[in-house]
Amino acid sequence: MIRLTNGDRIMTVTIYFMLALLTFTTFYPFWNALVISLNEGVDTAKGGITFWPRAFTLENYSVVLNDARLLNGFLISVIRTVVGTLTSILFTAVFAYGLSKRELMGRKFYMVVCIITMYFSGGLIPTFLLMRELNLMNSFWVFIIPSLISVWNMIIFRTFFQGLPAGLEESAKIDGCGHWGTLFRIVIPLSGPVIATLALFTAVYHWNDWFLPSIYISNEKLLPIQTMLNQILNSNIMSEQVSQMDSAAQGRMSQMRSVTTKSLSMATMIVATVPIIAVYPFLQKYFVKGVLVGSLKE
Repeated sequence: MIRLTNGDRIMTVTIYFMLALLTFTTFYPFWNALVISLNEGVDTAKGGITFWPRAFTLENYSVVLNDARLLNGFLISVIRTVVGTLTSILFTAVFAYGLSKRELMGRKFYMVVCIITMYFSGGLIPTFLLMRELNLMNSFWVFIIPSLISVWNMIIFRTFFQGLPAGLEESAKIDGCGHWGTLFRIVIPLSGPVIATLALFTAVYHWNDWFLPSIYISNEKLLPIQTMLNQILNSNIMSEQVSQMDSAAQGRMSQMRSVTTKSLSMATMIVATVPIIAVYPFLQKYFVKGVLVGSLKE
């Protein structure tokens, strides 16, 4: 048994104290938002709401969950996240698999072109004009097509594919597999940790993105929940939000005097945040393994 000196004990206590403080400062804002969403809005305006609701209510969530506009935005976010993640991982993996082949002509040139796009972009105005010329304005596909290929994810995929034993692909070729068969029957099944990690990063991007829809989407039926949440947080007039709700939600709002802009925005934020947070525990074990294996192998 190793005996700790007084200096070691002091250092251990200091480390645990700093970790506890970091955990508190990271978790408290989310907890406070949850508490405010469960407290009457009028009572919250008086101040003093910290760790527990002072006047507990579910009216804020009743308004959010019964508003057809917000529910439609939630559905758009879910569909965008699922479709965007699946297509991005698929296209990026196929692209990376091709660039991992040393016999590919012009492989270094393609890599240089891809890396340049990581440091330089066309800018917002040229991109806007491009989306307009491609008829992607007010289209669901404006969420999907521009993000089909992620250069950073491609580099991780490519490095991981290059680290796989060459004998696996050689044996697959002997059994009659072509490049597509080798990719989907051999390489992809062995890439579980990398795929899970990059899929989570991609899903978080699609779920949290509010800026892209605010630029390219003017049709309210295609606005995701995050863009609507941003509009609510930027609004200082409750009547402006009520006017955008359906008639049923407006009737409930007139009966719920305790609902305010702040309480409504906190409830919307919780509803928009919890689904993506719930995914983390299932994929957390792949983080270190997936990213390190894909980034360090030569």
